[in-house]
Amino acid sequence: MNSVPLLAGTDPAAVFAWRPDGPVSVGDYLAEARVLAARLPAGDFVLNLCHDRYRFAVGFAAGLLAGKTSLQPASQSAETLRRLHGAYPGLFALCDGPDDTLDLPRFDFPALFSARAGGENDTAAVDGKKAPKTEFAVPRIAADHLAAILFTSGSTGLPQAQPKRWGKLVANGRAEAEQLGLLDRPHALVGTVPVQHSYGFESTLLLALHGGCAFWAGKPFFPQDIVGALAAVPRPRLLVTTPFHLSTLLAAGLDLPPVDMLLSATAPLSAALADEAEARTGAPLREIYGATESGQLASRRTTAGEAWTPLPGIRLDQDGEQTIASGGHVEGRVALADRIELLPDGRFLLRGRQADLVNIAGKRTSLAYLNHQLAAIPGVVDGAFLLPDEAGPDGITRLAAFVVAPGLTPRQIGAALRERVDAIFLPRPLVIVDRLPRNSTGKLPRGELLALYAAHCADKIADGRR
Repeated sequence: MNSVPLLAGTDPAAVFAWRPDGPVSVGDYLAEARVLAARLPAGDFVLNLCHDRYRFAVGFAAGLLAGKTSLQPASQSAETLRRLHGAYPGLFALCDGPDDTLDLPRFDFPALFSARAGGENDTAAVDGKKAPKTEFAVPRIAADHLAAILFTSGSTGLPQAQPKRWGKLVANGRAEAEQLGLLDRPHALVGTVPVQHSYGFESTLLLALHGGCAFWAGKPFFPQDIVGALAAVPRPRLLVTTPFHLSTLLAAGLDLPPVDMLLSATAPLSAALADEAEARTGAPLREIYGATESGQLASRRTTAGEAWTPLPGIRLDQDGEQTIASGGHVEGRVALADRIELLPDGRFLLRGRQADLVNIAGKRTSLAYLNHQLAAIPGVVDGAFLLPDEAGPDGITRLAAFVVAPGLTPRQIGAALRERVDAIFLPRPLVIVDRLPRNSTGKLPRGELLALYAAHCADKIADGRR
């Protein structure tokens, strides 16, 4: 049987993670995972809802050791829980907080206390009872074991399940670590994205398991929390973040601890934000391109140009306008949702999403382009265009837009847009809102925008009846 180690490190005293009470060693981590594996309920599937990144890592490893599969939806809404409960018999939720799991059986993360003094890296305790000391050894997992099922974010529809086998996940983590130069110089990772999300999972946990890095256990969101997390880990430091979180952090104007690398994904990063981030931190900013379906595929330094370099082993082929990813850690052949231009030197350019294209009255553009023009208007804090599902009375589908812009009126924003985009793409309606319903990674699920649109239409009808 072909098997792969749970983690690449062989030094039990090496730091695996950083928690508020101090570092956790590789030996402690493995010991706690073994103890938890023996306590998990029966069932093939674990819904790992742990908010603490280290507890998630322990739960993930425990599931592997117990032969289980980790379910990792991007959303933890009631609708998501009901759908998973019905689709995966025997599913239970592993929780480390007061999450409402509805009718889904739950298993609360036990009080694990590793012996972190005296060099006893291979002992652990559950509920105060010590497990016997064993010789340090890194367990191996079958390469074809279904280790995780990730789910797309739902930004263009219902979330879709994406199975991931252990051997492919390991290759994913190693390819990213090699591309970023982390194998030779491991960094301490601080992630602002949930570990359940594919990007957070790959760029924090997998980089710890097979990239030699250690991570901060928390999930800082607000700027002051990000600053505190960075200060709590040693250099070199890598901030794993998104354009939304990065923009908010820089806008806060806080003094930042030294950062040695910035990593961004989940949404397009503007050249202006990349320039500002590198100027403020002095650190190179790298972007990761990929999808939940394929895993991470390429990276680039945004300030150095638009071209992307594929990760080791990744191959991109084109069939008409469709681009197919394969090789390396990709599960089979995956059709990508983006329009891609392959370059002679093996790199490529992104030309927008296939589903992002807008064709109104014979004129074409993309939602990404429109959103970029909207965000560039002075005074606009956040905004997004939406192409509704239904056409108007004239048979033409009109765009809508939702904008966060304190101090501006829809008329002012519309006038500024008119100077930037063709009149056919001006939003009707343009709605001012206090905030957009972004998820924890800064994405805007299409369902949430459609709900905003429906609520606006309902309000408009009600106003007309008054």
